[in-house]
This record gives sequence, C-alpha cells and structure tokens, in this order.
Amino acid sequence: MTTTRCVAMDLGSSSGRAIVANYDGDRLTLTEVHRFDNRPYPDAETGYQIWNLDAVEAGMREGLEKARASGPVDSVGVCTWGVDFALLDAELRRIGPAVSYRDHRTDTIMDRVFEKMPADEIYRRTGIHFQTYNTLYQLAATQRDHPEWLEAARHLLLMPDYFHYRLSGELSNEYTIATTTQLLDLESRDWDPALLALCGVRPGLMKTPVPAGTRIGWHRPDDGGDPIPVIAPGGHDTASAVAAAPLGGADEAFISSGTWSLMGVESARPFADETARRLNFGNEGGVAGRYRVLKNLMGLWIIQRLREELGVASFGNLVAAAAAAEGWRTLINPDDRRFLNPPSMMEAITGFCAEHGEPVPEGVGDFARCVFDSLALDYRRVKNELEELRGRPIKAIRIIGGGSKNMLLNQLAADACQVAVSAGPVETSSLGNACVQMMALGRFASLEEIRAVVRCSFEVTDYAPRQTVPADVWQRFVALSRHKRAVV
Repeated sequence: MTTTRCVAMDLGSSSGRAIVANYDGDRLTLTEVHRFDNRPYPDAETGYQIWNLDAVEAGMREGLEKARASGPVDSVGVCTWGVDFALLDAELRRIGPAVSYRDHRTDTIMDRVFEKMPADEIYRRTGIHFQTYNTLYQLAATQRDHPEWLEAARHLLLMPDYFHYRLSGELSNEYTIATTTQLLDLESRDWDPALLALCGVRPGLMKTPVPAGTRIGWHRPDDGGDPIPVIAPGGHDTASAVAAAPLGGADEAFISSGTWSLMGVESARPFADETARRLNFGNEGGVAGRYRVLKNLMGLWIIQRLREELGVASFGNLVAAAAAAEGWRTLINPDDRRFLNPPSMMEAITGFCAEHGEPVPEGVGDFARCVFDSLALDYRRVKNELEELRGRPIKAIRIIGGGSKNMLLNQLAADACQVAVSAGPVETSSLGNACVQMMALGRFASLEEIRAVVRCSFEVTDYAPRQTVPADVWQRFVALSRHKRAVV
C-alpha cells in the first residue's frame, strides 16, 4: 500500500514543530523535521505580552520545506493552543498585535461582562467553562482599551485559522478551536450573535466554523512544486491530541499533559446542566462530532518556569530531584491565579505558602516535588468532580502528551486517584493532527480506526496505585483549592 505522508504543524505556547507522519497501511511513525521557539514577549507600543506571528510563520515554512525535501507531502495542517486570535482589516492586513492569553489585560474584565449578561446565561448558551483569558474576555478588553481595532477589523482568525490562511490564502474558522472562545452557541455550533455584540464584535467578523477534516485550500510552494492540500485538523491541539488518544472506553478519563493539563472525558453529548455549571466544566468541540468534557489545569507551566529560575540543566534532573525529596510536605493550589504569569514563580510559590501556612520549599527538589504532588491531587479533585457530573466512576486515566514521559508524576497520579494510569503516546497532538488529515484523505474511516492503529504503533507505560494519600494531606489540599481559583 502507498505510504501517506502528512505534515503536522504543532504550535505550542513555548515552541513550534513540524512533524512528518507516515502511514504505510499498518503502522504510523512520526519524524520531527524542524523545531523553533515561540514565546510571548512585551510589545513596545502597548505593553501587552504578544506573539511574533511573522517568526512563527517563518518557522512553519522552513519546516514545510524540510518536509518536502525528504519526500512528497500529501497534506499539511496546523493545530495550536486555544483562545488567542489575529484581527485583519478589509485588505487582509493585521490590526494590532496578537496578544497572548497570559497577558494581564483580562484580569478584571469578567465582572464587567457579567454586568451585561449573567454568567449562568453565558454558560447556558455556550457550555464553556469560565477562564479569565477566554476569547470573549480578551475581546471585551480590546473593546475597552482599543475599540478602534474592532472598528477596523473585518476578519477574526484564531491561531490555526490565521496560519491556514497564510499557507493557503483562504479564510476560515475551524470548529474545535472556535469552541475555546466561549462565543459559540452550544446547540447550533455557530457564533452566538448576542455574545458577539456583548464584546463589540460586528456580525460577519468570523465565518461559520468548518469541522475538523475540512480541506481549506492549497499551499503553492514558491519553487513551483506540486500544490499541497491544506487540511484543518482539530485546530485546538487538545482536540487533535484526544483524537489520537487510544482511549479504552467511556469510563477512561484523559489528561493531555504539557504546559497545561487538560483533564476530562470524551462524550457523544455535552454536559451543560447546573451541576456542570457549578463545577465549571467546559464542553469543547472534538473531532467527528464528539465533545471534550474537561477542565484546564495549570499543568507543567509552573515546572517550566521553575526550571528556568533555578537554572536546572534538564527537565529530567528536576524530576530526579523531586523524586528524592519528601513527599506531601508542601502543597499549593496550582490553579491559583498568581501562578498564571508571575514575575518569579519561586516567589509566587513561597508567597502562597506563607499566606496559607504551608512549609516553604527549601531547595530544588522541594520546589519541584511540591508542584508534582499538588498536580496529582488536582487530578484527584477533577476525577471526583467528573464522577459527580456523570454519576458513574472513572475506572482508568490515560495521560498523553509530553507530560506522559514524567514517570514520577504518572505514579503520583495513580496513587492520588487510586486507578490505573496509562501513559502515552507522547506526541499525540501532532499524531492526531496528521491522522485527521489522513481521515480527510480517505486513509482512515473513523476515530476508532485511528485509535486502533495508534495502539499498534506506539508503546504505552502502565502504572498501578502503590500507596494511598494520607487523609490529612487530602484535606489540606481541599482547603487550599478553594482559594482564588483562576483557571478552573
């Protein structure tokens, strides 16, 4: 059978990668052909934390050329983090910068939005969980601070939509990334006019979202080579990741573990009742009409920042130091708003500890262990809430993404949640991105077929609970988790 080669552009909030996926009819393989930095930086004019879209595009184009140099390319697609966007005018020129969700411009905007429309009504319309950086609140902040940007704008493109446009010249909005905005009607799966008006967005600024697997257009290489189909995968990287996750059934939860930890279940129907609203679960769009009923947890962002500040040479060294440290000594609420983007993560942690009477970490191992222990307990909290929401137990957890390589955190998750944990595959966002492209090309017929091939192609590691969390530790975490929760 002919081999299919698709290029997955996987853009995260710290780096971007061009990965070639090969499928020979039996197995899938992934090859990274290019990697480049992607970090927000302060804009000299506005002071906002912004993305360098031109640099990202240059990195993508270089990656695509490297992929072409190694063999024929059957298609290309882009997945990214959620909520952030670019505005274009009538001449398709960018208006203002692309502001990062970690910028503090939205810190106080939610209450102003709720004065115009109550939170329960927004949730009823969208089924999306409340986070200070959702596109709805970013646009409300833009309306407050730079109304001229919205006045001049004729197109709003989420990040994967923008890069699909740059590759193909075609304007589109993809469904899974659109659901992260908290502007999409849950039932119609189209933009909610009342919510758009709420944040100053004119009708027609966005197009009706297309489903994952839609052919957007063609990329025509500068050297005159064969045109390459541009196919929208799950534009939200978690949607692509879950598409490739070899889930074992309706009672297996997933954790897409990376800069963020997104924890939830895949469902054929949304959960948007009063219980879901009270627990603040989101119903983000999935591939093939599925829903991702989930929460965003702060994830390994805290560890990434700690490693930089502590000057630890590698992530593995940090994990080793944490493994040697005393367990359950210091706890934090990882979702406290102070950890979203502080000047110093170490100072943020010590400040939290001082405020809540937790022992202050005394070294590299203590700092890292405190984060890993707290993340594992956060997983237990969300597991308990998923069980309340669904009225049935979670019997297993699958950890996917880069964090699935963290054996210490995987074992802590099994211990905290008291269920079996399976870790892997690692590159699931890139894998799902490419597999959705292949489904559009006719190589796969369904998500079930994709997942069956993934199971045969990549190894996973299983973890069984080894110990239980002391009751007093859990009660400490429950008390801490009630304070200033910004992310969930």
